[in-house]
Amino acid sequence: MFAVIKSGGHQYRVKAGDTVTLDLLEGNVGDTVKFEDVLMVTDGDKTNCGAPLVKGATVVGKITDQFRSPKILVLKYKRRKNHKKMMGHRQHQTTVEINKINV
Repeated sequence: MFAVIKSGGHQYRVKAGDTVTLDLLEGNVGDTVKFEDVLMVTDGDKTNCGAPLVKGATVVGKITDQFRSPKILVLKYKRRKNHKKMMGHRQHQTTVEINKINV
């Protein structure tokens, strides 16, 4: 059984026991998270697609880590203008372990 959930503007395919890295979610390590934006649930041969969401379906997980991703470098450069600017960015992320899919 797997489900497609929406979190932070992205869609993720998850099943029970998976560990998923998402954009920052509010909460501390060990807290329970409930995803109610379930777009699709598949159980063997049965597929339940929502329009746009599956009614009554939820995905429950537990926050295992809050961290920042590795730094990416952003370079702005304008030729012949003696202009160069380098910046860095580190995105806040959350690791969630999926416990159960409720239909």
